[in-house]
Amino acid sequence: MSFTDTHTHLYLEQFKDDLDTVIENAISSGVNRLFFPAINSNYTDLMLDLKKKYPENIFLMSGLHPCYVSSNYLKEIKHVEKIINSNEIIAVGEIGIDLYWEKKNLDIQIKAFEAQIGIANDHDLPIVIHCRESFDEIYDILIKNEVKNGGIFHCFSGNLDEAKKILDLGMKLGIGGVVTFKNGKIDKFLNQIDISNIVLETDSPYLSPSPLRGKRNESANIKYIAEKLCDIYNLSFQEIADITTENSKNIFGV
Repeated sequence: MSFTDTHTHLYLEQFKDDLDTVIENAISSGVNRLFFPAINSNYTDLMLDLKKKYPENIFLMSGLHPCYVSSNYLKEIKHVEKIINSNEIIAVGEIGIDLYWEKKNLDIQIKAFEAQIGIANDHDLPIVIHCRESFDEIYDILIKNEVKNGGIFHCFSGNLDEAKKILDLGMKLGIGGVVTFKNGKIDKFLNQIDISNIVLETDSPYLSPSPLRGKRNESANIKYIAEKLCDIYNLSFQEIADITTENSKNIFGV
């Protein structure tokens, strides 16, 4: 059985004391495809080192997270493309707009997002979108800027109408711990979305699924999300693993 965690930040400080144990635990649990979204240039070297150490299990993205967009964003954008040009990169991400933490710099968040969509198109790569309290802003940008190779709305927590708009754009939904939350709401309508449009993710170390809320998340916890999807779609654990992993291969080409 093979699961894919399409969004995990195992390179962050929360894992500095037991990183290898966490990775090996994920692999032994069947979560043997780990996709690392970038957030900024500070973590590039560690991500590349981990890729060398686990070449069959770790896949890297390059991108500037909207929460790290600042006055030096153009320098960071150049770094994003430099990494793509010199390494095996499977997507541009995570990119997008975040209006939960900061609203005042929306203008440069938009510029950084649009620039990275352009980079993804130039390099025939999909994108992975971070969207927090910014669906309308992101949707408007995607309508104006064609995304040639599709991608994923990471950590989808919206409503059915938003889900359908995402699918109409040729994007897929990244489903994580939110689907297990009592107040998460997406479990109420997710069965109306064909499972061919779903990929699994943990967003480790964040958003631990029930019954682990409040604890550090890790990739092995994909099983709790998969179990919830078994109930939603009336499919077996094996079927969820096979279908969502195949979906990830269709998106990322690996």
